[in-house]
Amino acid sequence: MISVNKTYANELPKPLSINDFHKVDIKKAKLGKLLFHDKILSANRNISCATCHNREFGGSDGLSLGIGEGGQGLGPNRTAGVGADKIKKRIPRNSLALWNLGFKEITTLLHDGRVTKSNIFGNNFNTPAQEALPKGLDNIVAVQALFPLTRQFEMAGNPGENEIIGLISKVGKDSMRIDAVWPVITDRIRAIPEYVELFKSAFDDVDSSLDIDITHVVNSIAAFEIHQWTSFDSPFDDYLNGNKNSLNTDQKKGMELFYGKANCSSCHSGSLMTNQQFYSLGIPQFGPGRTRPFDPYARDVGRMVETDDLNDMYKFKTPALRNVSLTAPYGHNGAYPTLKGIIKHHLDPKGMYKIWKPKLANLPKAEWLEDIDFVTFSDKREQERILSSIDIKPIELSDKEVYYLVEFLKSLTGKSGNNRPLSKPNKVPSGLLID
Repeated sequence: MISVNKTYANELPKPLSINDFHKVDIKKAKLGKLLFHDKILSANRNISCATCHNREFGGSDGLSLGIGEGGQGLGPNRTAGVGADKIKKRIPRNSLALWNLGFKEITTLLHDGRVTKSNIFGNNFNTPAQEALPKGLDNIVAVQALFPLTRQFEMAGNPGENEIIGLISKVGKDSMRIDAVWPVITDRIRAIPEYVELFKSAFDDVDSSLDIDITHVVNSIAAFEIHQWTSFDSPFDDYLNGNKNSLNTDQKKGMELFYGKANCSSCHSGSLMTNQQFYSLGIPQFGPGRTRPFDPYARDVGRMVETDDLNDMYKFKTPALRNVSLTAPYGHNGAYPTLKGIIKHHLDPKGMYKIWKPKLANLPKAEWLEDIDFVTFSDKREQERILSSIDIKPIELSDKEVYYLVEFLKSLTGKSGNNRPLSKPNKVPSGLLID
């Protein structure tokens, strides 16, 4: 039996309960399930939310960098497409899993925090829509669901392909705002009688097709995501609820390291094991990245994209860790395929950066993108900038201690795993094929 000192015991989070999460209306969740799997929400009608956030892969896709608009297939076997429809660019970052997004204390979403609770624009959120954010959004999960619909390489498509990307391309040029695209998507839903009836049943303020707006759409999707991926039935949860035998000896050793010598809990704190803050870990960079509009360099400056503060360069949000064993690969760009690898990087960022190999990245083959895939990683000056930005301190652990940490992280996996409450639909009201 591992002894637990008072300081260590005080670090443990309080047990989770359903009351810690936003309440979900099951009618909205079931409607959201259909919308989540329906390609009607994408500009070219060829990709759905479920394409990149699949329950079989922990709510993500198993790739280092996602394959969005133009790709084919699902999960690690998804390809970059062929012919005129092939992808023009990889998704710059790892596709985030959706576990426990309904936790009421979440204030920030996405790797760079571009969706954050804030009243800077008078609407309770700081987002790419700024003051144009629609009213009536149920929670931060619904807010986030608005934006993949507007992003070129995720669901909007490429210039010249459809009316939605045409509107997006005008943003900032002809006084066009990002919210101009959402009514176009909503009109598609309004034109499908089955959806109209479902919205009328789920929402008290919808009596006809004209009453449906984008807030109803994303509120439904958020209800589904919260219902589908709320999870607190892990052995670690049992431990927090008083069953001290729910963890084996190795997991208890890992837990003591996590909250003690390894210092993991200094950032991975609280019930979801994230302090929702941003840090530079010196993760090896590859892919197109995300940077400021006037920066032509293919790199990812992380939080700085949103704040324009040099002090935030290369910083990314501390990820939550529940069900982390189901969500490989790891890092903001999926640089490490295993928990052992990402843990060792935390312990020695500079040392691990220097021995990292591109073959560790799970990137579906796309010969036309190979020139840019590792241009950042091969740039010595950019490497020096990344390494000089690291703001976590190295910690020395033995291989056995790393093993214990991995075993503890596995104990955070819910006993229900990827077996979620709502099954994949057999069909969707639009009649489009489901991936």
